[in-house]
Amino acid sequence: MTDKIALITGASRGLGAALAEALAPTHHIIAVARTTGALEELDDRIQAAGGSATLAPMDITVPEAMATLCRGIFDRWGKLDLWLHTAIHAAPLSPAHHVAPKDWQKSVSVNATAPSVLVPYVAPLLGQDGTAVFFDDPRAGEKFFGAYGATKAAQIALVRSWQQETIRTGPHVKLLTPPAMPTALRARFFPGEDRTPLTPPAEAAKALLTDILAP
Repeated sequence: MTDKIALITGASRGLGAALAEALAPTHHIIAVARTTGALEELDDRIQAAGGSATLAPMDITVPEAMATLCRGIFDRWGKLDLWLHTAIHAAPLSPAHHVAPKDWQKSVSVNATAPSVLVPYVAPLLGQDGTAVFFDDPRAGEKFFGAYGATKAAQIALVRSWQQETIRTGPHVKLLTPPAMPTALRARFFPGEDRTPLTPPAEAAKALLTDILAP
C-alpha cells in the first residue's frame, strides 16, 4: 500500500469518484459518501486498476460521524496527505421567495455547516505539509440559484479565509474551478441540456490533478 493517504468527501459519483480513481495509483483512498452501493462500485474500479481504498459510508452532516472518521484516520495512519472536498447538495431551482425551508436547511447543512465542522477536524491530520482542495461553482446571485448559490458561496468564503490564514503555517489550501461536467448535479440544474460539449468527470479529474498535486 502507498504511504500517501487521500481523503475524499463526496466520493461516490461525479467528480469525487473520478478524482478517487485518478489518485488511486499514487494514494490510498479514503472514500466518504452516504451511498454504500456507489462506494462499493468505486472500490471495485480502484482495485481492478491495482489501487486500494477504505470505504466510509457516512453522512458528513453528522459531526459525531466525522469525529469518528478523523479519529480512525489518526489511529490507523497518523496523518493525511490530501483532502478533497466534493460533497454538495443541489437544492431545486426556485425563486428566492419560494425556497422551501427544508431545501434551505439541507443546503446550509451540507454546503456550509459540514465544511465548517470538517476543517478543524481534518486540519490536524494534514499538518503543515498536507493539502486541502475545494471546488468552486460560482452561482451566487444567479436567478433561481438562491439556496445553492448562497450556501456554496458561504463555503468558499470560509475556504478563502482558511487559505489566507495558512499561507505561512500550512496546510496548503487550494480552491479550483472544474469545467462544466455531465454530472447528476448539473442535470438537476439544466435538465434537457445538450451534454455533448461538457467535459467528462474522468477528463476533468486528470486535468485538475496537476494543480492538486503541485507543491
